[in-house]
Amino acid sequence: MLKQRVFTAIVLAAVFLLSLFYLPEPLFPAFIATIVLIAAWEWANLSGLAKPLGRAVYVLALAGCIALVAVYIGVIPLDFVDVNRVPERYRHVLLAGCTWWALALLWVQGYPSSALLWGRRFIRALMGFLVLVPTWAAVSYVRSEESGAWLVLLIVVIVASADIGGYFVGRRFGKHKLAPHVSPGKTWEGFLGGVGANVILALIIWQLSDNALLPLLVLLLATSLASVLGDLLESMVKRERGIKDSSSLLPGHGGVLDRVDSLTAAAPVFALILLSLELSFG
Repeated sequence: MLKQRVFTAIVLAAVFLLSLFYLPEPLFPAFIATIVLIAAWEWANLSGLAKPLGRAVYVLALAGCIALVAVYIGVIPLDFVDVNRVPERYRHVLLAGCTWWALALLWVQGYPSSALLWGRRFIRALMGFLVLVPTWAAVSYVRSEESGAWLVLLIVVIVASADIGGYFVGRRFGKHKLAPHVSPGKTWEGFLGGVGANVILALIIWQLSDNALLPLLVLLLATSLASVLGDLLESMVKRERGIKDSSSLLPGHGGVLDRVDSLTAAAPVFALILLSLELSFG
C-alpha cells in the first residue's frame, strides 16, 4: 500500500510540474479545467447523484459554467470582452468564491446541525459549483501573472506546509479537537502547527524577495487558514454522504477531490489577496 501511494504521488507530482512549467500559458487553464471536471464527477457522487447519467449531466453543467466564466474573465478572448476590465472581473469571481467560503465556515462549525440547511441533494450539488469554479478561475489568474508558475507552486507549498506542520505538531501535542464532528483527527494544536510552519515560510520568502513582511504574512497565513477549511468542508460532505474517499481513481490516495480539497479554498483566497496587495515575485 505504501509503495502504491508513493508511486502515485510521484506520478501526480511529475504531471503537475511538467504541465505547470512547460504547458503554454493559454493551455494551462484547460489543463486545470480537466482536473476540475474530474473532481466534479466525484462531487456529483458526494451530492447524491450516484447514477452515471446524472453525474455526466452534472459535469457538463459545470463545464458550461466554467466556459461562461472563462468568457467573462477573458480566458476565452472574444471581441466584446473589454480587456481593460479583466482584473476587475477576476475580482468579482474571486470575491464570490471567498464569500462562499465564509458561509462554508459557518456550516462546518455548525455540523451536524447545519446539515438541515445544506443536506439536500440540490444544495450539495450547488456547493460543488461554488467550490470548483472559483478554484479554476483562481489558479488561471495566478498562472497568468508574472512568475505565475512559481506562484501556483507557492500555493501548493503553503498547503503542504500547513498539512505537514499540522500533522507533526498534532501528533506530538494534539489534545483539543478542532472539529470533532467533521474530522476527529484534527486538533487545535495541529492547526497552530500548520500556521507556525507558514509563518516560517513567510519569513524565508521575506528574506529572498523585495516584499514587506506584513503583506507576505497576510497572504500566506490567510491561504493557510483557508486550506484547512477546504479540507474540513470535503470531510463534512463525505461524512454526510457516508463515504471515506471521493473515489478510488488514484491508487493509495482516493479521489482527485481528496488531493485538492485544501486547494479549493486556498487558491481563491491566495488569488484575491494577490490581486489586492502590491506584491512582487518577479
